[in-house]
Amino acid sequence: MTDQTPTPAETPKGGYVDIRHLTQTQLAGLGLSQIAYVRPVTVDGAPRFAIHAADGTPMALTEDEPTALAAIVQHDMIPLMVH
Repeated sequence: MTDQTPTPAETPKGGYVDIRHLTQTQLAGLGLSQIAYVRPVTVDGAPRFAIHAADGTPMALTEDEPTALAAIVQHDMIPLMVH
């Protein structure tokens, strides 16, 4: 299993994990595969919109905000704007 998923020995009865006891690695991984954020950037003097994973990893670049948001939703992720 990954650092974000507790092993069966760590999973409390009922299958829930107490978020007050997450490791730093588990906390950093929350939403990693479900959330992407969009932020305006300038590339070669032109305004663009960068799409990043929740951990900041660049994923794509678009010419407009609606396209960026649509691309995120199309991949079953939740878009967030960063200004």
